[in-house]
Order: sequence, then C-alpha cells, then structure tokens
Amino acid sequence: MNRENIRQLGFDADRLARVTTAIKREIEAERCHGVALIVARGGKIVLDVVEGYAERATGRALKPDSVFATMSVAKQFTNVLALSLVERGLLRLHSPIADLIPEFRVLGKEKVNLAHILTHTSGILGQIPPLPPEVVTSIAGLCGVACAMPLESQPGERVNYSILVAHSVLGALCVRADGGKRTYTQMIEQELFEPLKMKDTSVGVRKDLLARYCPVRAAWSGTGIIPPQAAEGMNMMLQFPGGEIPGGGCVTTIGDLHRFVEMLRGGGELDGARILSPGTIDYVTRNHTGDLRNILFDGMLTDRGWNPFPAYIGLGFFIRGEAITPGPFGAFNSPRTYGGLGAGSTCFWVDPARDLSFSFLSTGLMEDSHHIERLSMLSDLVIASMVR
Repeated sequence: MNRENIRQLGFDADRLARVTTAIKREIEAERCHGVALIVARGGKIVLDVVEGYAERATGRALKPDSVFATMSVAKQFTNVLALSLVERGLLRLHSPIADLIPEFRVLGKEKVNLAHILTHTSGILGQIPPLPPEVVTSIAGLCGVACAMPLESQPGERVNYSILVAHSVLGALCVRADGGKRTYTQMIEQELFEPLKMKDTSVGVRKDLLARYCPVRAAWSGTGIIPPQAAEGMNMMLQFPGGEIPGGGCVTTIGDLHRFVEMLRGGGELDGARILSPGTIDYVTRNHTGDLRNILFDGMLTDRGWNPFPAYIGLGFFIRGEAITPGPFGAFNSPRTYGGLGAGSTCFWVDPARDLSFSFLSTGLMEDSHHIERLSMLSDLVIASMVR
C-alpha cells in the first residue's frame, strides 16, 4: 500500500513500518522462524506482512498461502459455533451441560453450564491429560475423560484455562444440540468455514493442504505452559486419521484468519454471510470473569517476576480490560478490545473503538510469556502508528 493510502486510513507510514522492522528483528535473532500479519481498519488492509520461514530447517520460505496450525485460536472457531447455536435456541448459556450430556451429571458436575466453559471457569481439567492420540483427538474420548473425573474447582470459583478437555466437552455439546445429525467437523465447516469462504481452513490438515503446511516447531528449549516437545506433538495430532480437537486442532492461512476476524469486526457478518448478531458479539466480548486471575499463568508470573493480573475473559474471547497487563493485547488497545491467543504462535484481536483488526500467525513457537510480550509490543506499535 502506498503512503497516501496509509495516510487516508489514519496511519503514519514511517511509524507503521516499525511493525515490519520489529518482526524482521525477531526472525533474524531466531526468536521465531516466520510471521504473517494482516492489520486492517474499517475492512481495508493497511499492513500485510509475510516474513521468514515456513520451515527454517529446510529453508522453505513463508508464503501468503502458507498453512499454519491455529493452536488455541481454534477455540474461538468452536466458541462461535456454540454461540450460533445459542442464537438458534438450541443451547442456553445457563443450562447445565448434563441436560444434553447426562453422563456428565456425576461427581459434582451437575451445575457446570455453557457459560462456565466459555469463560474457563468450569473446573474441568486444565492440563492436557497423558493419554494416547486416539483419545486426545477424539471428542467422545476426551468428553468421556471429563465425565469420569471430578472437577478441579467449583463452577465459577476460579479461572483455570482448560487447554483441550473442556472444548472437547463443548464440541460434544454442539453435536448433541444439533441432534447428532452431523459431526463436529461437518458442523464447523458448514456453519463457519464455508459461509466465510475460509477455503484453506480445516479441522486437522486436509490432504490438499499438506504441501503448504508449516510444521509446528519450537524456537525455544526448556519449560513452559506447553513444553516444546508437547507443542511439536501437534503435528501428529493434526494428521491423526479422523481426529477432532475443538480446543486446538485446526489449520488456517493468514487470509482465512483475517476473514474470520473481519466477520467479528463487522458485527458478525462478512460479505453477506451472517454468522452472529451484533448484539451477541457486544455481550460476549465484555469481561465476564471480574478480577479473577487465570491460574494457568501462575508459573509464568513466578518465572518472569510479573504481578498477578485479571484474566479478563468474556464468553469465548479474551478481553483487553483496564489494567496494565503483559498481554496478549497492547497497553494502548481500547478496553473493549477482544480476541484469541494460541500457544506460542498465533493471535487475533478486534479493537471496536478504532474499527481495527489484527490477525497474526507465526512459525517457530515462542515460550508463551515471550509470545505474549511480542504480541503486546506489536499491538502497541500498530496503535502508536495511528494519527487519527
């Protein structure tokens, strides 16, 4: 985009160039391997960056149509599917999960509802259980695990981000609300990916996408919320035959993610395809967890010397909120900014006050606290480049 077009969209071109410079610096320092980023205002793209490697080890360059693992950004895909069922009257935010999954009504779980899952306050197992891939990639398998286990905390008591298990329960809930006529994969394709023309997005890696797939590789060693070896295990999970992981098992391109984010920024509609209503988006992108902290980050706080901060989670989305926090949004984003975050590599946000969208995918996973800091820095650079 030329400087005049950038100016007309309210940005200073020289300041905006700092975003690309920062991305190149991260790649050259081998803190990550590659980055694809689209920033748009009012639906018009102001910054489109593709830098670095799809696979550093082989020297394969990143391209605009490269296919990335979404990691936990898949949760927002699943959350939007569930919210669309709420809009149709097939699900209720307050209704117990056990109304549709009776086997869940044991060991004190009878009061867990959809809102608890969407806010990560359900008490369902937070960590990934050490189970074989045929269980982890099975909605019925992980839902069965959740049914058989007691809760880690009482519903609504605390924010304990569930990495995979709770969203497999949510996937099962969507299938049952639909009457069991379709699989989760069929539902999300027909209700989300196809209407939004997200043609290069799929549950697992479709065969036609394999040649463009960027394998999950860690750019750090040591520990983390998800250790490097576990993160790289997503390659097998994403190619497991028939696998479905509603909490992290999708792949996408930067163009497709941008279409999803633009649907949200547009009040639930894109190019005539209505997915959600503006009223739904307004309600679910408010802070629904108060001042509760996300206990998943407790180890991060200790390791980095950070002060505790509110989780700021809405019904299916992270929210910026008012406090000064490490991320995943910048300090300068408006309080109602909302979005999603994936382990060490992915993110998106919508700043409704500025009519701004930010879609980010990367290769070479960072440790999560450094990924969060990277996103916060890039977000601040974007906002600081705006002059009106």
